[in-house]
Amino acid sequence: MKRLISFVLCLALLTSVTLFATACGNDDDGIITIRIGASPVPHAEILNFIAPYLLEEGIRLDIVEFTEFALPNPGVSDGSLDANYFQHMPFLENYMNATGNALHNVGFIHIEPMGAYSMTLKHINELPVGATVAFPDCAVNGPRALLLLEAHGFIALNPYAGFFATTQDIVDNPLELQFITAAASFMPTILLANEADLSIINTNHLLFGAPAVCPEEDSLIRETTDSPYANMLVSRPENANDPAMLELLRQLQSERVRQFILENYRGVVPVF
Repeated sequence: MKRLISFVLCLALLTSVTLFATACGNDDDGIITIRIGASPVPHAEILNFIAPYLLEEGIRLDIVEFTEFALPNPGVSDGSLDANYFQHMPFLENYMNATGNALHNVGFIHIEPMGAYSMTLKHINELPVGATVAFPDCAVNGPRALLLLEAHGFIALNPYAGFFATTQDIVDNPLELQFITAAASFMPTILLANEADLSIINTNHLLFGAPAVCPEEDSLIRETTDSPYANMLVSRPENANDPAMLELLRQLQSERVRQFILENYRGVVPVF
């Protein structure tokens, strides 16, 4: 009987280990691989920074870079990715509401405050009547840009619109601002080409598309660090508590990552 119990316990343990290894991928050398989708800057760069430390723990990162934000969440949902690192909670909630797919916030890492920039204006008070304002056309960062303008008194929005506001929800526009929209990744191009009086840009896209522009010094208005748009590590619910995923989170929330962010990405703020 003791031998039978021991055999069952060993079998259960081996099954548990096998399931864990399968969840994130197990190589022939015993290294667990996590395939993770990320936007190039700063997310993929942060992941590349911690990759050697994870390898010391027996975890290899397979980093897949995306510049199209519509792709990483479906990749996690269908299992082609184990996790992603590029988004904030309003973006994730919008995806889950639209698709019915459940994903899990494993933990928050940093915030990239959205800011407004101009090639001609030196101060936000110089914004003229009828000025053209460019902002992202997506369902999440578009409202985020409008909320930034409202926070600084340039427009007023229908209070019921919240994180889903569009220009149709503007109830007061004293400067008669005109709006143009484009993909979030295209905002730095609009800024540098001076195609709008004011361009509202996500910090990660600014770092990637206009690295000479400093978010802290060159933004005319900017989100505060208590914004609800902190970026996070996301996985499927069933692998959120895998030891490898939790180790990835531990490394992302480490003091070395805090210092790496502060030293390399002006305007990006750790939130852990």
